[in-house]
Amino acid sequence: MAENQNIEWKESWRDEYLKWICGFANAQGGKIYIGTDDNGNVIGVQDSKRLLEDIPNKVRDILGIIVDVNLLTQDGKDYIEICVNPSSYPVNYKGEYHYRSGSTKQLLRGAALTEFLLSKTGYKWDAVPVDGVTVDDLDKESFDIFRREALRSGRMTEEDLNMSNEQLLDNLGLLEHGKLKRAAILLFHRNPEKWVTGAYIKIGYFGEGSDLRYQDEIHGSLFIQADRVIELIYLKYMKAMISYDNVTRIETYPLPKAAVREAVYNAIIQLCSAGSNTNPDT
Repeated sequence: MAENQNIEWKESWRDEYLKWICGFANAQGGKIYIGTDDNGNVIGVQDSKRLLEDIPNKVRDILGIIVDVNLLTQDGKDYIEICVNPSSYPVNYKGEYHYRSGSTKQLLRGAALTEFLLSKTGYKWDAVPVDGVTVDDLDKESFDIFRREALRSGRMTEEDLNMSNEQLLDNLGLLEHGKLKRAAILLFHRNPEKWVTGAYIKIGYFGEGSDLRYQDEIHGSLFIQADRVIELIYLKYMKAMISYDNVTRIETYPLPKAAVREAVYNAIIQLCSAGSNTNPDT
Protein backbone atom coordinates (compact mmCIF):
# COMPACT_ATOMS: atom_id res chain seq x y z
CA MET A 1 0.00 0.00 0.00
CA ALA A 2 1.35 3.42 -0.92
CA GLU A 3 1.54 6.28 1.55
CA ASN A 4 -1.54 8.50 1.62
CA GLN A 5 -3.08 11.25 3.72
CA ASN A 6 -3.56 8.83 6.64
CA ILE A 7 -0.59 6.44 6.36
CA GLU A 8 3.16 6.99 6.72
CA TRP A 9 5.82 4.26 6.49
CA LYS A 10 9.18 4.63 8.28
CA GLU A 11 12.08 2.18 8.52
CA SER A 12 13.21 3.30 11.98
CA TRP A 13 12.25 5.86 14.61
CA ARG A 14 13.72 9.36 14.69
CA ASP A 15 12.61 12.11 17.04
CA GLU A 16 11.98 14.37 14.04
CA TYR A 17 8.97 12.15 13.25
CA LEU A 18 7.21 13.99 16.05
CA LYS A 19 6.60 16.59 13.32
CA TRP A 20 4.68 13.96 11.32
CA ILE A 21 2.58 13.11 14.38
CA CYS A 22 1.93 16.83 14.82
CA GLY A 23 0.85 17.02 11.16
CA PHE A 24 -1.58 14.12 11.49
CA ALA A 25 -3.06 15.57 14.69
CA ASN A 26 -3.65 18.93 12.99
CA ALA A 27 -5.30 17.28 9.96
CA GLN A 28 -7.49 14.18 9.76
CA GLY A 29 -5.41 11.94 11.99
CA GLY A 30 -3.54 8.91 10.73
CA LYS A 31 -1.08 6.11 11.42
CA ILE A 32 2.69 5.90 11.30
CA TYR A 33 4.34 2.50 11.02
CA ILE A 34 7.91 2.14 12.25
CA GLY A 35 9.85 -0.84 10.84
CA THR A 36 8.48 -0.83 7.30
CA ASP A 37 9.85 0.13 3.90
CA ASP A 38 8.34 2.73 1.58
CA ASN A 39 5.87 0.17 0.22
CA GLY A 40 4.62 -0.91 3.63
CA ASN A 41 6.58 -4.18 3.73
CA VAL A 42 7.62 -5.12 7.26
CA ILE A 43 11.40 -5.14 7.72
CA GLY A 44 11.41 -5.10 11.52
CA VAL A 45 12.57 -2.60 14.10
CA GLN A 46 15.17 -2.81 16.85
CA ASP A 47 14.45 -2.00 20.51
CA SER A 48 10.70 -2.25 20.04
CA LYS A 49 10.05 -2.49 23.77
CA ARG A 50 12.02 0.69 24.44
CA LEU A 51 10.13 2.51 21.69
CA LEU A 52 6.82 1.48 23.25
CA GLU A 53 7.81 3.61 26.26
CA ASP A 54 9.82 6.40 24.61
CA ILE A 55 7.44 7.38 21.79
CA PRO A 56 4.27 8.02 23.84
CA ASN A 57 6.29 9.88 26.49
CA LYS A 58 7.94 12.15 23.91
CA VAL A 59 4.63 12.80 22.16
CA ARG A 60 3.01 13.75 25.46
CA ASP A 61 5.90 15.93 26.68
CA ILE A 62 6.64 17.74 23.39
CA LEU A 63 3.29 17.82 21.58
CA GLY A 64 0.96 17.70 24.57
CA ILE A 65 -1.25 14.97 23.12
CA ILE A 66 -1.80 11.25 23.72
CA VAL A 67 -1.35 8.65 20.97
CA ASP A 68 -1.79 4.90 20.89
CA VAL A 69 1.49 3.06 20.30
CA ASN A 70 1.08 -0.62 19.48
CA LEU A 71 3.57 -3.46 19.01
CA LEU A 72 2.73 -5.59 15.96
CA THR A 73 4.43 -8.71 14.61
CA GLN A 74 4.56 -10.15 11.11
CA ASP A 75 6.67 -13.12 10.03
CA GLY A 76 8.53 -12.96 13.33
CA LYS A 77 9.46 -9.29 12.85
CA ASP A 78 8.34 -6.59 15.28
CA TYR A 79 7.10 -3.24 14.05
CA ILE A 80 5.39 -0.27 15.70
CA GLU A 81 2.02 1.27 14.91
CA ILE A 82 1.38 4.87 16.07
CA CYS A 83 -2.28 5.85 15.92
CA VAL A 84 -2.90 9.60 15.90
CA ASN A 85 -6.38 11.02 16.37
CA PRO A 86 -7.30 14.41 14.85
CA SER A 87 -7.07 17.17 17.43
CA SER A 88 -9.78 19.77 17.90
CA TYR A 89 -7.08 22.16 19.12
CA PRO A 90 -3.92 23.28 17.27
CA VAL A 91 -0.91 21.09 18.07
CA ASN A 92 2.57 22.55 17.76
CA TYR A 93 6.05 21.05 17.67
CA LYS A 94 8.36 23.48 19.49
CA GLY A 95 6.36 26.44 18.22
CA GLU A 96 5.96 25.07 14.68
CA TYR A 97 2.60 24.02 13.24
CA HIS A 98 2.75 21.08 10.85
CA TYR A 99 -0.11 19.77 8.73
CA ARG A 100 -0.64 16.56 6.79
CA SER A 101 -1.81 17.19 3.26
CA GLY A 102 -1.98 14.27 0.83
CA SER A 103 1.15 12.20 1.45
CA THR A 104 3.28 15.19 2.49
CA LYS A 105 3.90 17.11 5.70
CA GLN A 106 3.73 20.88 5.42
CA LEU A 107 5.05 23.53 7.80
CA LEU A 108 2.33 26.13 8.05
CA ARG A 109 3.41 29.75 7.69
CA GLY A 110 1.94 33.11 6.89
CA ALA A 111 -1.62 33.24 5.64
CA ALA A 112 -1.92 29.43 5.77
CA LEU A 113 -1.01 29.44 9.47
CA THR A 114 -3.37 32.29 10.24
CA GLU A 115 -6.23 30.56 8.44
CA PHE A 116 -5.48 27.26 10.23
CA LEU A 117 -5.40 28.84 13.70
CA LEU A 118 -8.55 30.84 13.07
CA SER A 119 -10.37 27.74 11.82
CA LYS A 120 -9.31 25.71 14.86
CA THR A 121 -9.70 28.25 17.64
CA GLY A 122 -10.64 31.67 16.33
CA TYR A 123 -7.27 32.92 17.62
CA LYS A 124 -4.71 34.91 15.72
CA TRP A 125 -1.07 33.75 15.84
CA ASP A 126 -0.02 35.97 18.75
CA ALA A 127 -3.11 35.12 20.81
CA VAL A 128 -2.59 31.34 20.90
CA PRO A 129 -2.15 30.10 24.51
CA VAL A 130 1.19 28.45 25.27
CA ASP A 131 1.49 25.35 27.44
CA GLY A 132 4.30 24.72 29.91
CA VAL A 133 5.12 28.31 30.92
CA THR A 134 3.68 30.34 33.80
CA VAL A 135 3.71 33.93 35.01
CA ASP A 136 6.47 32.99 37.47
CA ASP A 137 8.70 32.08 34.50
CA LEU A 138 8.53 35.63 33.11
CA ASP A 139 11.25 38.23 33.54
CA LYS A 140 11.14 40.83 36.33
CA GLU A 141 13.25 43.36 34.41
CA SER A 142 10.79 43.23 31.51
CA PHE A 143 7.89 44.09 33.81
CA ASP A 144 9.99 46.90 35.33
CA ILE A 145 10.61 48.34 31.86
CA PHE A 146 6.92 48.12 30.99
CA ARG A 147 5.89 49.92 34.19
CA ARG A 148 8.54 52.58 33.69
CA GLU A 149 7.51 53.27 30.10
CA ALA A 150 3.79 53.18 30.90
CA LEU A 151 4.34 55.88 33.54
CA ARG A 152 6.67 57.91 31.35
CA SER A 153 4.21 57.97 28.47
CA GLY A 154 1.31 58.86 30.74
CA ARG A 155 -0.76 55.96 29.41
CA MET A 156 -1.04 54.47 32.90
CA THR A 157 -0.78 55.84 36.43
CA GLU A 158 1.00 54.40 39.45
CA GLU A 159 -2.39 53.38 40.78
CA ASP A 160 -3.11 51.54 37.53
CA LEU A 161 0.20 49.67 37.81
CA ASN A 162 -0.09 48.83 41.50
CA MET A 163 -1.04 45.20 40.91
CA SER A 164 0.59 41.79 40.58
CA ASN A 165 2.20 40.75 37.31
CA GLU A 166 -0.55 38.20 36.77
CA GLN A 167 -3.24 40.85 37.21
CA LEU A 168 -1.36 43.15 34.87
CA LEU A 169 -1.20 40.46 32.17
CA ASP A 170 -4.88 39.72 32.61
CA ASN A 171 -5.76 43.41 32.25
CA LEU A 172 -3.63 43.58 29.11
CA GLY A 173 -5.53 40.64 27.62
CA LEU A 174 -2.47 38.37 27.63
CA LEU A 175 -4.00 35.50 29.59
CA GLU A 176 -6.49 32.94 28.29
CA HIS A 177 -8.07 30.66 30.90
CA GLY A 178 -4.98 31.10 33.06
CA LYS A 179 -2.54 30.33 30.22
CA LEU A 180 -0.10 32.85 28.80
CA LYS A 181 -0.66 33.89 25.21
CA ARG A 182 2.24 33.86 22.78
CA ALA A 183 2.31 37.68 22.86
CA ALA A 184 3.00 37.53 26.62
CA ILE A 185 5.97 35.22 25.98
CA LEU A 186 7.40 37.59 23.38
CA LEU A 187 6.96 40.66 25.55
CA PHE A 188 7.98 39.38 28.97
CA HIS A 189 9.98 36.14 28.75
CA ARG A 190 13.77 36.34 28.97
CA ASN A 191 14.16 33.78 26.17
CA PRO A 192 11.18 34.00 23.78
CA GLU A 193 13.24 32.25 21.09
CA LYS A 194 12.53 28.98 22.90
CA TRP A 195 9.00 29.28 21.48
CA VAL A 196 9.44 31.68 18.56
CA THR A 197 12.68 31.21 16.64
CA GLY A 198 14.25 34.37 15.27
CA ALA A 199 12.61 36.60 17.90
CA TYR A 200 15.60 38.92 18.22
CA ILE A 201 16.79 42.21 16.75
CA LYS A 202 19.80 42.97 14.57
CA ILE A 203 21.10 46.52 14.41
CA GLY A 204 23.88 47.58 12.07
CA TYR A 205 25.85 50.56 10.84
CA PHE A 206 26.28 50.97 7.08
CA GLY A 207 28.94 52.93 5.27
CA GLU A 208 28.54 53.65 1.58
CA GLY A 209 25.92 51.59 -0.20
CA SER A 210 25.64 48.09 1.26
CA ASP A 211 28.91 48.31 3.18
CA LEU A 212 28.03 46.99 6.65
CA ARG A 213 30.66 48.36 9.02
CA TYR A 214 29.50 46.63 12.21
CA GLN A 215 26.38 45.15 13.77
CA ASP A 216 24.92 43.85 17.02
CA GLU A 217 22.34 41.21 17.93
CA ILE A 218 20.01 41.90 20.84
CA HIS A 219 18.19 39.03 22.53
CA GLY A 220 15.69 38.80 25.36
CA SER A 221 12.09 39.87 25.79
CA LEU A 222 10.83 42.50 23.36
CA PHE A 223 10.86 45.10 26.14
CA ILE A 224 14.50 44.30 26.92
CA GLN A 225 15.38 44.31 23.23
CA ALA A 226 13.79 47.73 22.70
CA ASP A 227 15.59 49.12 25.75
CA ARG A 228 18.97 47.75 24.61
CA VAL A 229 18.50 49.00 21.03
CA ILE A 230 17.83 52.56 22.20
CA GLU A 231 20.80 52.39 24.53
CA LEU A 232 23.08 51.10 21.74
CA ILE A 233 21.92 53.78 19.31
CA TYR A 234 23.05 56.54 21.66
CA LEU A 235 26.18 54.83 22.95
CA LYS A 236 27.52 53.36 19.71
CA TYR A 237 25.58 54.24 16.55
CA MET A 238 24.70 57.94 16.82
CA LYS A 239 27.28 60.72 17.09
CA ALA A 240 26.65 63.70 19.34
CA MET A 241 27.71 67.29 18.71
CA ILE A 242 29.90 68.51 21.57
CA SER A 243 29.60 72.04 22.95
CA TYR A 244 30.45 73.74 26.22
CA ASP A 245 28.63 76.03 28.58
CA ASN A 246 31.62 77.48 30.45
CA VAL A 247 33.22 74.25 31.74
CA THR A 248 30.13 72.08 31.33
CA ARG A 249 30.29 69.65 28.42
CA ILE A 250 27.01 69.41 26.46
CA GLU A 251 26.23 66.56 24.07
CA THR A 252 23.52 67.24 21.50
CA TYR A 253 22.22 64.35 19.44
CA PRO A 254 20.59 64.85 16.03
CA LEU A 255 17.40 63.15 17.24
CA PRO A 256 15.69 63.38 20.62
CA LYS A 257 15.59 60.11 22.57
CA ALA A 258 11.79 60.24 22.90
CA ALA A 259 11.42 60.24 19.11
CA VAL A 260 13.90 57.39 18.67
CA ARG A 261 12.17 55.38 21.39
CA GLU A 262 8.81 55.81 19.65
CA ALA A 263 10.35 54.82 16.31
CA VAL A 264 11.93 51.67 17.79
CA TYR A 265 8.69 50.59 19.44
CA ASN A 266 6.74 51.21 16.24
CA ALA A 267 9.30 49.23 14.20
CA ILE A 268 9.04 46.25 16.58
CA ILE A 269 5.24 46.38 16.46
CA GLN A 270 5.28 46.44 12.65
CA LEU A 271 7.75 43.53 12.46
CA CYS A 272 5.66 41.46 14.87
CA SER A 273 2.53 42.20 12.85
CA ALA A 274 4.30 41.28 9.63
CA GLY A 275 5.70 38.13 11.20
CA SER A 276 2.30 36.92 12.36
CA ASN A 277 0.86 37.42 8.88
CA THR A 278 3.77 36.15 6.79
CA ASN A 279 6.40 34.22 8.73
CA PRO A 280 6.20 33.54 12.45
CA ASP A 281 9.98 33.24 12.65
CA THR A 282 10.59 36.83 11.56
